[in-house]
Amino acid sequence: MGYKKHKGDSPLRVAEPVQVYLHPDDQDRLARLTAKLATSKSDVLRRGLEALEREVSDPAAHPALKLVGLGASHPAADPLDAAREHDRALADAEVRSWSREREDRRGS
Repeated sequence: MGYKKHKGDSPLRVAEPVQVYLHPDDQDRLARLTAKLATSKSDVLRRGLEALEREVSDPAAHPALKLVGLGASHPAADPLDAAREHDRALADAEVRSWSREREDRRGS
């Protein structure tokens, strides 16, 4: 990103244009978010970038850390069962996440 000097030594951010090609579904999503948030398309995209950066930078979002406590959330198992049937526990958790993702997409 380019910076332009202002009075003193503090830099001011200068916007640089970026061209993005969006599928019609993504264009519709951008338009809905722009209207819902009463802001510009640029602001929606900036906020989306910030949210994505937080998501991938959040140590708690690391895939390996999602395994912590998984046995306790396995519906039909005590901790010993999850230890013996860890593949089933992981597969069940993955399948449950798919249905949550579908629900999230329907809600947007």
